[in-house]
Amino acid sequence: MILLITISTFIFITLAIMGLYWVAFGQTSSATERLRPFNRPEARANTGVEERPITTTVAERVATPIYRLAPPSPAESTKLQKQLMQAGYHSPKAPVIFRAVQIILLFSFPFVAVVWSMATMQPFNNLLMWCSLAFIVGFALPRYILGRMIRNRQQRLRWGLADALDLMVVSVDAGLGLNAAMLRVSEELMDVHPDISTEFEIANLEIRVGREREEALRNLAERTGVDDLRSLVAMLIQADRFGTSITRAVRIYSDSLRTKRRQRAEQAAQKAAVKLLFPLACLLFPAFLIVIFGPIVINLMDYFANY
Repeated sequence: MILLITISTFIFITLAIMGLYWVAFGQTSSATERLRPFNRPEARANTGVEERPITTTVAERVATPIYRLAPPSPAESTKLQKQLMQAGYHSPKAPVIFRAVQIILLFSFPFVAVVWSMATMQPFNNLLMWCSLAFIVGFALPRYILGRMIRNRQQRLRWGLADALDLMVVSVDAGLGLNAAMLRVSEELMDVHPDISTEFEIANLEIRVGREREEALRNLAERTGVDDLRSLVAMLIQADRFGTSITRAVRIYSDSLRTKRRQRAEQAAQKAAVKLLFPLACLLFPAFLIVIFGPIVINLMDYFANY
């Protein structure tokens, strides 16, 4: 049995390596060969096109056939595309790669559980239990990680929005328009707050290619899913529609956002005492009791042992 498992594992790893090698360095089409001179570094430097990493190319070529095995429904695909954009992945191939990762984990975790159970000679009931648990973990793990990435990115956007609005107020006061101010904010905050900088740059690019400002701002709110940005977009659209002062509106909203940010920090500080109660009661107090009452218990045991 051990020999059979070893041979199966070797064959599986060999086929996987050969598949990855074929995907990365396999035969390409004639159209790709004709376009190869334009992919040289000097050609990309002249056209301003950046070189794509080989890992991205390999991931896309591996994910495409796997995605075709179990494509999602249109509603699920739209929802997944929106969630990936909120997590910071704006590539059209992002849903394909994520779906492929889901399918791979969905089958690889039970396979590992079966191999481990057979190698350790587990009973059949334990084999079913571990396979079911591995199947659940493989199904829920990608969605859980995606949800955590969305929440972390939204938190970074909330913390960077106040600084972005302050810089936008200064830029508009200096005589720049709203589009130029957004571009200036994206350039200045690239190192400090890259998430909010990227979103402002995408909104500005949408306006440049011909979309209306209102539509580009609404897309900005939909891509992030942050309530503060939704309120900002609604305020900018209303100010632009009625012709009111954008500088005054952004300054007032920036002050209110600073107040809301301080209130959130105070709320988190007040919750800290309640959150510390459980680890203190379960981890720290037992150690204190052992240190304080341990010598007393030992002396009492020695005292009663003499009688």
